[in-house]
Amino acid sequence: MSEALVSVEDLSISYASEAGDVQALRHANLEARKGEVIGIVGESGCGKSTLASAFINLVAPNAKVTSGAIRFQGKDILKLLESQKRQIRGRHIAMIFQDPMMAFNPVLPLGEQLIDFQEHRHDVPRSEKRARATAMLERVGIPDPAYNLGRFVHELSGGMRQRVAIAAALLMTPEILVADEPTTALDVTMEAQIIHLLRELRSDHDGAIIVITHHLGLIGELCDRVYVMYAGEVVEEGRTEDIYHNPRHPYTKALIDCDPAHLDEPVAFLPTIPGRLPDLVALPSGCSFADRCPIVQERCRTTSPRMIETGPQHRARCHEALR
Repeated sequence: MSEALVSVEDLSISYASEAGDVQALRHANLEARKGEVIGIVGESGCGKSTLASAFINLVAPNAKVTSGAIRFQGKDILKLLESQKRQIRGRHIAMIFQDPMMAFNPVLPLGEQLIDFQEHRHDVPRSEKRARATAMLERVGIPDPAYNLGRFVHELSGGMRQRVAIAAALLMTPEILVADEPTTALDVTMEAQIIHLLRELRSDHDGAIIVITHHLGLIGELCDRVYVMYAGEVVEEGRTEDIYHNPRHPYTKALIDCDPAHLDEPVAFLPTIPGRLPDLVALPSGCSFADRCPIVQERCRTTSPRMIETGPQHRARCHEALR
């Protein structure tokens, strides 16, 4: 097994609020290796986007790292000087944001911005940078790329904006590509096109891709391994086929059962997970999923479960994982 390109080690991040510290990410562990696509999945509020922003060290001003590290090339990127962070951000670890409208300057043509994204290539003339931007837009399926370089972000459709955002990230030739909810704002047709594009890119990208989403179909289409998150914790991790066909955490099972793709017949109401996420300011003493769990035991409410090996490269944070 190849060495990890990037690893998250016991990472905890909280946000200061009037009600107290919101424990958005708690003791997360994760790694991504060269040539693989990993997925991070969970419902809204589980800590996915906090983890995504930590990869490029752009956490909110009220965020505080209370433990852990993110290691890249042997260094904890969370402890680097701001100038060193800028050297890594984009050039080595790039991100496709979930809202491409907010990823570009609205008053500059896209071509100018795609050229500026290549500023680290000091030995490449501006004309070649423009040619590379044109070729990359064509690569991601933008029609008439030379013309579209002169357009502004608001003139593009949602699907085209997302494709341009992917092109911008790829122009940096990063070792780590983080895609945060890359299909969230798209209709079904555009979503299918972006999934197809990402599937093609995985064979070309000489690094690791991290896909952060609540979309189980996207995970199944693209990812080699999956990390399932709930209430700021990684509650299950494993190979995609194991997670789908043999989930060991009740939350993972519930997520899969709620996927409409698993329904064999029409139903009046779509399945849901009863209850709600726990208060991240005042977390329960036991398992954070206990109040919503169909197999909850008394010890689940008093003792926090640890990660248990349930098979090769498969672990779950549940007292009943081996049941």
